[in-house]
Amino acid sequence: MESSNSLSEGGPAMMAEEYCCASADEGAESGPHVPFVLERREKEEENWRIAVSHQLKKQCTCSSERAKAQVLDFFPILKWLPRYQLKDWILGDVMSGLIVGILLVPQSIAYSLLAGQDPIYGLYTSFFSSIIYTLLGTSRHISVGIFGVLCLLVGQVVDRELALAGYITESSRNNTTLGLGMGNSTGGPVCDRSCYAIMVGTTVTFTAGVYQVLMGLLQVGFVSVYLSDSLLSGFATGASLTILTSQVKYLLGLELPRAQGWGSLVKTWVSLFQNLGQTNLCDLVTSMVCLAVLVPTKELNDRFKAKLKAPIPFELFVVIAATLASHFGHFEEEYGSKVAGAIPTGFLPPQLPSWSLIPNVAVDAFSIAIVGFAITVSLSEMFAKKHGYVVDPNQEMYAIGFCNILPSFFRCFTTSAALTKTLVKESTGCQTQLSGLVTALVLLLVLLVISPLFYSLQRCVLAVIILVNLRGALLKFTDVPRMWRVNRLDATIWLVTMATSALINTELGLLVGVMVSAFCVLGRTQRTQALELGRAGHRELYEDLASYKGLQSQPGVAIFRYEAPIYYANQSLFKKALYRCLGLDPVKEKARRRKLEKHRRKQEEVAMTTGGEGGTKGKEKELTTTKVFLPNQVNFHSVVIDCSPVLFLDTAGVNALKEVYKDYKENGVQVFLAQCNTSVLESLNRGGYYPDKGMGEKERVFFTISDAVLYAQSLSSQNGDCDTSC
Repeated sequence: MESSNSLSEGGPAMMAEEYCCASADEGAESGPHVPFVLERREKEEENWRIAVSHQLKKQCTCSSERAKAQVLDFFPILKWLPRYQLKDWILGDVMSGLIVGILLVPQSIAYSLLAGQDPIYGLYTSFFSSIIYTLLGTSRHISVGIFGVLCLLVGQVVDRELALAGYITESSRNNTTLGLGMGNSTGGPVCDRSCYAIMVGTTVTFTAGVYQVLMGLLQVGFVSVYLSDSLLSGFATGASLTILTSQVKYLLGLELPRAQGWGSLVKTWVSLFQNLGQTNLCDLVTSMVCLAVLVPTKELNDRFKAKLKAPIPFELFVVIAATLASHFGHFEEEYGSKVAGAIPTGFLPPQLPSWSLIPNVAVDAFSIAIVGFAITVSLSEMFAKKHGYVVDPNQEMYAIGFCNILPSFFRCFTTSAALTKTLVKESTGCQTQLSGLVTALVLLLVLLVISPLFYSLQRCVLAVIILVNLRGALLKFTDVPRMWRVNRLDATIWLVTMATSALINTELGLLVGVMVSAFCVLGRTQRTQALELGRAGHRELYEDLASYKGLQSQPGVAIFRYEAPIYYANQSLFKKALYRCLGLDPVKEKARRRKLEKHRRKQEEVAMTTGGEGGTKGKEKELTTTKVFLPNQVNFHSVVIDCSPVLFLDTAGVNALKEVYKDYKENGVQVFLAQCNTSVLESLNRGGYYPDKGMGEKERVFFTISDAVLYAQSLSSQNGDCDTSC
């Protein structure tokens, strides 16, 4: 039944298909509840050829304004540098850049060890990345440079390729021909271990940078939202355990090849215990002394960071003291302690990556690219939100990509943002990206003048610096009980990602973490709540009867809510939940009817054989048994499904609703939908949920639960207040 009062906003033509909404007039006492028609605006679907042509024209149109905008977007420094407030910002930028540069000197040398490279290459990496990110980056606070997890991933690839090329142990290192070799046309090494190692490292870095720039061109910066905080934290913690394990051999002064393949952490510990007898006592004592100094001083820096204008660079002090002790104590000659070795000054000539190595490292470079981008974007967005400005994820992809591509020609390895140095940069008054240039100047001074002075620095000291900087990631284990109390799914993702990264394989840990996160989201739609609703007094509020007191059921109407989208993966679960919640399975009820009718037919056949009069009565009885009968415990004639939590329907979801409607209707129960969003309404329309006009029926979808309940009750009254047993 339709009212003549049609609501329209005018303008575009109306859709031919009409959705009905019941009137909210609860005062009507006579006659059926009369719905009015709410017509929707017709959406004109644009031809895909026109849409593609429009986008191509928009992207390919060239003008001076567009060219200027593109240049300004690609080089953000051209936007903020002209507006630089010299008096207000210069002091903070200089102070933060100076402090970060001082901290980067020992860390760059130390993390080179983790990446399987000579110390000079770590300084190169920090220097070039600081300059390039200043030009291309949109975050004012993050510090881009060496990051421990990426160094670990690069080091694993380097060691694998060195083993394949015939370099088994580090004893084959020969620094006299540092960086002078080149690969031949077949990819075979014609240089020593050191130059082949950096060749592999730069090839991985170049390939990862290309991936990141391509992702920026394809505008896929949004993928960072799929890497949750618990996933990234678990991955970083698992990788930290692997880093810790890889550095123990330097603490003990052991010469062991890095374990390759799955389970490298366990293999490394087994190898360490087997070779404990070969421990170098000089390296062990030095390591213990450095740990005894750096661990408490790091704690002091963290505890008093609010009172300190800048963190005290204890790492640099330890490096200077250890270098002097090693030099004047002749630790290398007297005790066989391994030292950093000759670190040249200046810059080596540019060198192309080894193109023949790209197929070998392409897969590894992809995981490195994803990790580097995810860490950079998450940190930049975190600090941008904290300080009230906006960063562009796609531009960050370009920035970090070129921080890898361009430095790879100058013997650098992969970089990304690093949390510890970013926190230092923020706490020391950083205002803009200009602090990165100050950091680069500090590193340039070291590269041109100071670097040879670190010849006698023991590798065990560098390993201690790496371990001390893992403290923040390892302390995440203390947060596990709190994470478990707050959200068990997030805690499970963290534990699985951490365990896989540490015990099986670092790259696999990231993939497993993404898959577990996806399955957790999918699992939430599989184990969603199915609720029977009641009304709160005379208000338009319907909530779960099992959760709140004082709610009232509606006479003759059962109200059901399924708190998830209905799609192919959970449509059968939706039907089971509905049947279980309402206490009526129409499929089983239909089977019960057929069984009873079959039994009745047998009785009629027996009656027909006993007499004609009985047979005639049996036929009359058969005609009356086509009416629907329901179990006695069912006290409703209508079902209202609250679709407000249903975000979308696919074809399987629409078919599930059609089956529910059909099955319940055969049992004398009407099914109504309420509070459907526009997407659900369109899916119902396209999926054929509404019958043909020639069928003489018209299902109704209501915009409020109360309208659906009133309509169902008025329809029942119109039919003579039939009870559910009919």
